[in-house]
Amino acid sequence: MKFVDEAPITVFAGNGGNGCLSFRREKYIAKGGPDGGDGGDGGSVYLEGDADLNTLIDYRYQIKYRAKNGESGRGKNCTGAKGDDLILKVPVGTSIFDIETDELLGDITKDKQQLLVAQGGYHGLGNTRFKSSINRAPRQTSPGGEGEQRRLKLELKVLADVGLLGLPNAGKSTFMRAISSAKPKVANYPFTTLVPNLGVVKVEPHRSFVVADIPGLIDGASDGAGLGIRFLKHLTRCRILLHIIDMAPFDGSDPLSNARSIFRELERFSFALAKRECWLVFNKVDLLPDDEVHERCQQVVEGLDFQGPVFCVAAISRYGTDVICHSLMDRLDEIRQAEKDDPELVEQEQAYQISMQKDVRERIEALREKYRQARRKAKGQLLDNDDDDIEIIYSE
Repeated sequence: MKFVDEAPITVFAGNGGNGCLSFRREKYIAKGGPDGGDGGDGGSVYLEGDADLNTLIDYRYQIKYRAKNGESGRGKNCTGAKGDDLILKVPVGTSIFDIETDELLGDITKDKQQLLVAQGGYHGLGNTRFKSSINRAPRQTSPGGEGEQRRLKLELKVLADVGLLGLPNAGKSTFMRAISSAKPKVANYPFTTLVPNLGVVKVEPHRSFVVADIPGLIDGASDGAGLGIRFLKHLTRCRILLHIIDMAPFDGSDPLSNARSIFRELERFSFALAKRECWLVFNKVDLLPDDEVHERCQQVVEGLDFQGPVFCVAAISRYGTDVICHSLMDRLDEIRQAEKDDPELVEQEQAYQISMQKDVRERIEALREKYRQARRKAKGQLLDNDDDDIEIIYSE
């Protein structure tokens, strides 16, 4: 199935039913009085998390969704039926934005969690509601209210505790295969991974965490080069980033320079995301002489002035992976326990998430505007060419 992580849709809540104008008419009962019933409320539109979904592909081809209208009231004080609510299933990890106001309406982070995105119109009142001691035959009713209409943008960000970061062919997919049951494609060419992959790492019974592997980054990813600009946003929900560094690049490049380029692109993409807790993982150390492993890894650590945890692994043989998994599990348990003991930490994390999402959206929108201007400029240059030039362009 094609991986789709963004989808614009328009939702229409149902209109409320109108109130009824009616008077009681029965044999032998003169002047029975008003008996017009109220209308029914219009249906609302909800988004609901579904753990079985992992893409927004269903919203790529249908973009308009309508809830049912409420029925009008009837005589004999009969109330119109309420319009059915419309519930749209989305993957867990979906953020919902109002396109008109750029407001974050909410995040779907749990299975079966519901979010109201469009309120149905309220019912109109029948003439029974307006009777009084001085108005015994009211001919007044009220119409049903209009349902809300909203243009929404759905953005899927995978829910994972740990995110893998690094250049293409750094060994991220091989590392995921080594620590989880996930089977991402592995090959000896760049950009083997084209979409994010999730894997569950089971450390002990009832102790596990989720790791996300995103397509590799390259120099200039924050400006749209490669696939990074599209998938970097999936790291915003991760609590820990693992920066996988290839210590024996097949192209002979310098691991320190490669690591610096990734950190640089991360900062340019989102300063808040760059401040996320990050660990260094030196991969493919089995390809280095045993007496040089520590020295080469230390050179990278000192060159980056890195202060966090550092690990040396050979993912293909699973060397050193168990140590990382247990260390990650212990750290995640520590974070969860701290948030459980101190509710302020949860609020800080929510504010941090909002800050990252803002950075990401501003960066992506800036790049889109840049590309739109480039297309307009190219189109203008084409129109300025004479007929001969146009024939040459098309002949090529």
